[in-house]
Amino acid sequence: MDIADIATSEYVEVDADERLGKVRSIFERENPRGIVVTEDDDYVGVITQRQLVQSHVEDDAKARALMRTAPKVERTADVREVARVLVEGGSKIAPVFEAGELWGTISGDQILDAVLENLDALVVEEIATVDVVTITEETNIGQAINLFRENGISRLPVLDDDGSLTGILTTHDIVDVVVRGMDKTTVGDRSGDTDRVLDLPVYDVMSSPVSTTGMDASVRDAVEEMLENNYDGLVVTPEADDRLVAGVITKTDVLRALTFTEEEHMDVQITNISVLETLTREEIRQRIEGVADKYRDMQVQHAHVRFHEHKEKLRGTPLIQCQIRLRTNKGQAAGSGEGYGADTAFRVATDKLERNVLELKGVQADEEYRGQLLRKLGEL
Repeated sequence: MDIADIATSEYVEVDADERLGKVRSIFERENPRGIVVTEDDDYVGVITQRQLVQSHVEDDAKARALMRTAPKVERTADVREVARVLVEGGSKIAPVFEAGELWGTISGDQILDAVLENLDALVVEEIATVDVVTITEETNIGQAINLFRENGISRLPVLDDDGSLTGILTTHDIVDVVVRGMDKTTVGDRSGDTDRVLDLPVYDVMSSPVSTTGMDASVRDAVEEMLENNYDGLVVTPEADDRLVAGVITKTDVLRALTFTEEEHMDVQITNISVLETLTREEIRQRIEGVADKYRDMQVQHAHVRFHEHKEKLRGTPLIQCQIRLRTNKGQAAGSGEGYGADTAFRVATDKLERNVLELKGVQADEEYRGQLLRKLGEL
């Protein structure tokens, strides 16, 4: 399937010299999936809402200071490849070109709506993220913004003192409250209002009650709810207790699942691929396969490798965080690590992944032994 009949020629556009303050107000007023940035009527990049939240750039700066160059896609490009482009670029939209000219845009929502009926083949447990970052009701907005930035996520489940789910905080909630705070901020007695907004507890701005789904629910049902209610994700709860958090499923998780292949070698998806210097996708795949081979019963169906660049540097080399998550026939396995340069960070993360895989192997072995013992006892 290609995107010829999915993409749209309608999109929100701003000039590269437009103030970021106006860009923020557009997101607040129109809630687009992303904004196309042009210069002299030529496409130069896109801006997403997440970029605004994760940035320290002031409102008086120009849009060009924050825009990101999203890979161009042709109007007849394959849906799977476009899904990969959106996920790896961390973008909600991609510019669509026809005959060398900007024709329109394609969004993740448009792709998910087009393939909706095919998503019955997947259940939530297969693609949900189970290593979830959570916050408490007392966490302040400034701390939440740091967690969004450090983990490259867009939502944080909120728990009460008993560990029960009471709300959800998203990047949209942050943009909403910060924009309202800035609109009220002037000078004099009110000049410190923006700082006070960052000190607010998330309880004051979180959404509640929380929309949830179960581990055994179909991905189609989960996506339908997200599309109908304009949610970017749902909290996943165990069947036994819907007050507990078992995972999170997002539109990005589903788009990533669309790129899963049945090829001989496992499919590898890399987020923030731009930080790679000496590493290649093939080298990353080979190293992860080497880890998986140490547990021969494990079949890796998909690998997601995410790199995040910190501001700290050592002799010009940035500190990089690497997170690896494997989707396997034995469940999910993950590992993370930090180092100066993508190669070092990836090596530390694969070492941690290997320990976790071997630990998983040990758990499986213990369960097999326990089963054998129970069968022997049953024979007595």
